[in-house]
Amino acid sequence: MFHMWDMSMGWWMLFGGVWMVVFWGGLIALIVWGIKKLVERPGSHSYANEKYRPLGIAEERYTRGEISRGTD
Repeated sequence: MFHMWDMSMGWWMLFGGVWMVVFWGGLIALIVWGIKKLVERPGSHSYANEKYRPLGIAEERYTRGEISRGTD
């Protein structure tokens, strides 16, 4: 026999299943992010700053006269 209760119970179970996947996916993503932050070496993103990029270092040394152009 079909009752309205059976239909609504199915929707709640589907809704609960979706939230369970979202919850566990978020928890796993949070754990992975935390482990990445703990393992990450300080200064591994130093290229984000233009001053520490290899070309930036070379330009700065050239400006100070520490290196020359190399064409004599």
